[in-house]
Amino acid sequence: MNKKTLSEIDAASLRGRTVVVRADLNVPIEGGEITDDQRIRASLQTIQTLTQAGARVVLLSHLGRPKGKPSPDFSLAPVARRLDELLDCPVRFVPHPDGPEAAAAVGGLSDGSVALLENTRFLPGDTDNDPGLAASWAALGDLFVNDAFGAAHRAHASTAGLAEAMVARGGEAVAGHLMARELRFLEEALRDPERPFVAIVGGAKISSKIGVISALLPRVDRLLIGGAMANTFFRALGLDTGASLVEEDSIELARRLIEQGGERLVLPVDCIVAAELDANAVTRAVAREDVGPGDRILDIGPVTRERFSDTVRGARSIVWNGPMGVFEVAPFAEGTVQVARAVASACDDGAIGVLGGGDSAAAAERAGVVDRLTHVSTGGGASLELLAGDVLPGVESLTDRSA
Repeated sequence: MNKKTLSEIDAASLRGRTVVVRADLNVPIEGGEITDDQRIRASLQTIQTLTQAGARVVLLSHLGRPKGKPSPDFSLAPVARRLDELLDCPVRFVPHPDGPEAAAAVGGLSDGSVALLENTRFLPGDTDNDPGLAASWAALGDLFVNDAFGAAHRAHASTAGLAEAMVARGGEAVAGHLMARELRFLEEALRDPERPFVAIVGGAKISSKIGVISALLPRVDRLLIGGAMANTFFRALGLDTGASLVEEDSIELARRLIEQGGERLVLPVDCIVAAELDANAVTRAVAREDVGPGDRILDIGPVTRERFSDTVRGARSIVWNGPMGVFEVAPFAEGTVQVARAVASACDDGAIGVLGGGDSAAAAERAGVVDRLTHVSTGGGASLELLAGDVLPGVESLTDRSA
């Protein structure tokens, strides 16, 4: 990565400076209570680096999809309370994402303190990448730190627009610790992986992951396919998939990928089927050739689990994005859990194991192996696009090292 990072900023130069930080504090909240604070904790290193150096920190983040207008259901107030508990400095919640009130609150910060502004997406200009809004946020300080990898694939006013506005007024825009770590692991996974290099791609649709599959297929030694997208590959092989989810308009695409991949593209040989997606459903393990007319394929089968696990345990570099089945429902979780444990086992033996965010991260959590993995991304969509070789606007807009 040729972008400047917070680690390259002289800590002594930060005292008394106002630093605008775009964090990803988009956490699940139910009844006003945070149910999973993992993204908040992932942001702490950057915030603490700044506060301990005596900077005045202005935090920006979105939460959910309030559609450009204020809503109490999407307020960051609970996040401010949690940050105040986790940090060793005061955190002031500002109930305005922009405007005179926000500017006044920021102006009143003392060295080493934090202000969290209200949800950036309460303003329609954020997702519209409004240059005036970006300039307004940039005017709050003289350094911008983008630590929101989960939003880096979007060109929003609080990400790419703010970086550009900060640079335009003579400041710098740098990657925070979390952003730098995400980019390092995800980019290195593609650039020069130690071999054998194994990719695992699951989830529902080929169409949503065609970029990742196409980017990884020429690079890997094996690419394991799971989840409902495997059904579309089965149809491309001329197999019956019963009542399973299939992307009819992607069958020809699946056929081409099978031809391209040859022995590197590995499909399930058996599956777990049921008549319905239900926690109390009667399940059967069947060969992929024996799926009945009323069957729904909802997980990889026991033979495939063992084969996939053996392949993963023998790998030295692993990239995983997407579950092997409907892991949220107990009877269909075992394939995903077993693969997660195999990735963890490989990491225990010195392999590099990198998981894309979203469902993959949730699956690793369910399997109880998060702490054994090399890196679990906080950004589902961003990790997908980076693995597919796409340029991320939130990264591209940062200051180059050579600048």
